[in-house]
Amino acid sequence: MRVYTGDAIRNVAVVGHGASGKTSLVDALAFVAGSSSRHGRVEDGTALTDYTPDEIERQYSINLALAHAEWDQTKINFIDTPGYLDFTGDAMAGVYAADTVLVVVSATAGVEVGTEIVWEYAEARGMPRMFFLSLLDKEHADFEKVYRDIKDHLTPSVVPIEIPVGEGPDFHGIINLFSKKCHMYKKGTKTGEYDEVDVPDEYAERFEKYQQELIETIATTNDELLERYLGGEEIPRNEAIAALKAGMARGEICPLLCGSSHLTYGTRALLTKLVELVPAATERPPVKAETWGDAKAIELAPTDDAPFVAQVFKTVSEPHVGDVSLFRIYSGSVANGAEVYNAPRSTVEKLNHLSVAQGRDRGEVPMLHAGDIGVVAKLKDTHTNDTLSTEGKKVVIPKIPFPEPLTVLAVKVMKRGEEDKLSTGLQKLHEEDPTFQHTYNAELAQTLISGRGERHLEIIVGRLERKFGVHAELGKPRIPYRETFKGKAEGQGRHKKQTGGRGQFGDCWIRIAPQERGAGYEFVDQIKGGVIPNKYIPAVNKGVQEAAARGVLAHYPCVDFRAECYDGSYHDVDSSEQSFKMAGIMAFRNVAPSAKPVLLEPILEVEVWTPEDNLGEVMGDLSSRRGQILGSEPDRRLTKVKALVPEAEMFRYATQLHSMTHGRGTFRWSVSSYQEVPPDVAVKIKEERERELEEEKK
Repeated sequence: MRVYTGDAIRNVAVVGHGASGKTSLVDALAFVAGSSSRHGRVEDGTALTDYTPDEIERQYSINLALAHAEWDQTKINFIDTPGYLDFTGDAMAGVYAADTVLVVVSATAGVEVGTEIVWEYAEARGMPRMFFLSLLDKEHADFEKVYRDIKDHLTPSVVPIEIPVGEGPDFHGIINLFSKKCHMYKKGTKTGEYDEVDVPDEYAERFEKYQQELIETIATTNDELLERYLGGEEIPRNEAIAALKAGMARGEICPLLCGSSHLTYGTRALLTKLVELVPAATERPPVKAETWGDAKAIELAPTDDAPFVAQVFKTVSEPHVGDVSLFRIYSGSVANGAEVYNAPRSTVEKLNHLSVAQGRDRGEVPMLHAGDIGVVAKLKDTHTNDTLSTEGKKVVIPKIPFPEPLTVLAVKVMKRGEEDKLSTGLQKLHEEDPTFQHTYNAELAQTLISGRGERHLEIIVGRLERKFGVHAELGKPRIPYRETFKGKAEGQGRHKKQTGGRGQFGDCWIRIAPQERGAGYEFVDQIKGGVIPNKYIPAVNKGVQEAAARGVLAHYPCVDFRAECYDGSYHDVDSSEQSFKMAGIMAFRNVAPSAKPVLLEPILEVEVWTPEDNLGEVMGDLSSRRGQILGSEPDRRLTKVKALVPEAEMFRYATQLHSMTHGRGTFRWSVSSYQEVPPDVAVKIKEERERELEEEKK
């Protein structure tokens, strides 16, 4: 394909709630522009940017994907993003790699939770935004209702620049408020052809209302235009478009377009408006970065004559290919086969087979210019969020702040011998998706995986099998309980063994007493008169610690106690370090049951964001989980609730919160402290632990 310079490149992240029509729109735009040879359908598994087996099977987007359309001497790079909450990490990456956000809203469903979340991503970035009202050909489509919905729930700055003629099955035209003409679509059109006619009489009043609203909105962003407008002067189209583009760049106006991807109605007008209104890659503000080594702040100018700097915003692992890196160039240009530098990893990378992506396909190009988006395979040691620059000008761009995982599950292989493949596969999948994380917890003897939701982790397990041949299943994570003491006790540990030759002898007396929560373990040597030689005292300490690690009540580690060794005896020949270690173990086992042992559980500090309408239900649910509500306060559109909740009660909370708040609630947590488990709950924990240990013996 043709190579474009930054002034002829538009980078657009296509975002919105799941099933709002994003993928269908990208497919239709690329097809209508002639950049894609087939008009695919999500339902048939042929959509341009939904091409992985997961997406084809489930019929919704899971991964960020790239496509492009060449229109009016301009290349429009589309970043198609997932809309469901479990996959918002890729939506975040798309927003960061783009210059403008196209928010797709269903004409039947209106503003949904996924729309709100990606809107906040774009708002936080201060990005230009525009809307496309999709699915106007579907039953119950309602332009007016959804327009008000956007105005009420997202931004009062939205303004239509076109309105539909007919809705639902009767949708057959669009009135352009700039040209004051109506596009009547030819029945059965494949690429959005239309006849341009005058505005139908029955739409004259509606047209006047929206056209006046558009021009007034545009005029209020420019003092000169406002003065001319109030003076009764008509604003020419070219000036109105220029003012709209400037207002959109400042975030003062969010234009609204409409259409049907399936019928391709409205696609040509949208392509034209993307060229006219979206800022070119060279028109966006410089990106802030740092020089590697001294962290000196710099700005990256989006020009070809600046040093090359790019950021990898997505990594995809492909069978028979390996890792494929998707990157955005923020300054400079790069040629196919060029060597670039990854400063933090001290790695020289060669960009062989430099390409641009069109869905699953990649087309090799001789070079890419500032502002463009490219694809390259088989980089040695470059990953998502890494910066590529020149070795002479080492630069690092701030990392994309991917959302934190919310759900933790255990995973284990179902077939012996696949443990190593499990670790490799999990690491590769983390490279693809930074919102997915994994770790092996030696204490719990479990591999734990975390992600944005249960659906997210179920897909991860499916990919493990398909991509890496690992057969795995999900399970409930174990809880890292602890044990401690509420009382004091003392007693003896005596180890004596005679086997005919040299014997074993160790004898110690210890006192156990509780310490403040979080104080840890303390060992005190109170031996007087050398009844135990100094060289054996550390062995007693080791024995106590070893026994404490196995617990008293349910084989959980004992914490926050003091062990004092105050008496004992030894044998000149038979005593040894090992003998006194055994004596320490026995002393702890003998004394600990009398020191009022109790179970401790980890307590999480939880912050939940919920719509006000669901506040009571959310707080009630937290209380039912043995939670302690600390308070609530307004936080932008939502209410934030703070609570302390036992970790054991938070299993599958993300799913429950999603259900209670219809997907609008979110939360985060951190470990706060350990607290005593209520007696009735402790009994159940001990019984469950006994069953668990019995299973491990089998």
